[in-house]
Amino acid sequence: MALQWIGSPEHTRWLGQHTQALLDFARRSWVSGGFGWIGPDGVVDSSRPVELWITGRMTYVFSVGVLLGVPGCRRYADHGVQALTNAFWDETNGGWFSAIEGELDEDGHGRPAPGFTRKECYQHAFVLLGAATALAAGRPGATALLKQALEVHERYFFDHSQSMPTESYALDFTDPEDYRGINAAMHTVEAYLAIADATGDDRWLERALGIVDFAINQQARAHGWRIPEHYSTTWVPDPDYNIDEVAHPFRPFGITPGHGLEWARLTVQLRAALLEVGLEAPDWMLPAALELFTRSRADGWNRDGAPGFVYTVDFVGTPVVHERMHWVTCEAISAAAALHCALVNEPVPLAAKATSMAYLEHAYRSAWDYCEQYIIGGGDPFTRAEIDPQNAPLDQAGAWVHELDQANQPSTRTWAGYPDIYHALQATLIPRVPVWPVLPGALRDGLLDR
Repeated sequence: MALQWIGSPEHTRWLGQHTQALLDFARRSWVSGGFGWIGPDGVVDSSRPVELWITGRMTYVFSVGVLLGVPGCRRYADHGVQALTNAFWDETNGGWFSAIEGELDEDGHGRPAPGFTRKECYQHAFVLLGAATALAAGRPGATALLKQALEVHERYFFDHSQSMPTESYALDFTDPEDYRGINAAMHTVEAYLAIADATGDDRWLERALGIVDFAINQQARAHGWRIPEHYSTTWVPDPDYNIDEVAHPFRPFGITPGHGLEWARLTVQLRAALLEVGLEAPDWMLPAALELFTRSRADGWNRDGAPGFVYTVDFVGTPVVHERMHWVTCEAISAAAALHCALVNEPVPLAAKATSMAYLEHAYRSAWDYCEQYIIGGGDPFTRAEIDPQNAPLDQAGAWVHELDQANQPSTRTWAGYPDIYHALQATLIPRVPVWPVLPGALRDGLLDR
């Protein structure tokens, strides 16, 4: 294989260009209550409420921008912290509204949007992530926000008897949902890693290990390295969940290869963190992460005669939803880079290490080639003429197409427009930092391109 892309100077410069373009594009998501959903026309879709998960993610994104030293990102990160502190906070019941109406009251507080009647672990995880990253970036109000978010999380969204997250409640924290989801658990792990790095408190790593052990060492291992998405309140898999709504944006039926890729990255990041602080990192972690990556790529990549990752497969790996989500390709990039980095100093037999690293490099290149052709800046110029001009994606570098159909034409079956840049931004930066600390900490510590 020729000189690897991961870590090469010109590839790194190329990544940096796209980091800047994404941050520039994301600025148009600013609304009074936080950050809005950018529609297909490139402006915030006023028909949608302002959603907590987007505002949490964008607070994370612009805090990363602060750590990168990008001028202007400080006011956007601070806007996100203030929105999470005031606009989304439920003054009556505590916790954060899942979505608020566009107009704030005279005190800067939001009103819950109609139809968004649950308080969700998934959404609260992004409050934790945004707050921890803002803390790493030294933003005002971040310490208080993180303290408040941890108090809510501890009270409502972590079941100490099971050592696993809970799922959702009514607005007043009654009516706990009769459901558990691996997606919320995954983003809770992600938040724990950011919190552990920002605060230096290792207990979040120990708690994350308990969740990863269940999801990967138990569930994925027992299901051929495919991770069941949906569970009962006692964490028994529910394989038929949403069989009538297979393309659900957050709880699709079956197996989601993109989540397998994401869990692979989180597993090696957690392993590196445990080793760094002198805690035990179980021997199964690195091999399991490689198994997850390999299975997820085999299940999802180019499975139906066309390039790209399918959204979901069934429990034997047959594609179910053929749409291509941009975030899955982004997670393939981030996972391949993290695993590649993790293997560099591992005492693995030379031949096995060389084979694994060559495979990861190939997967990394293939994913970026796909992104460049179909996702970045409006998709493939050779096929763009076939797209309905009224639904054509924006032709600019920071506008990454969020969803494509089986023919790799822009689709809106699940995602219309450009809700956020969280996955894409990480894909441009994770190849440039060590496995640990997590991205914000690596930038804070001056480890970019070291």
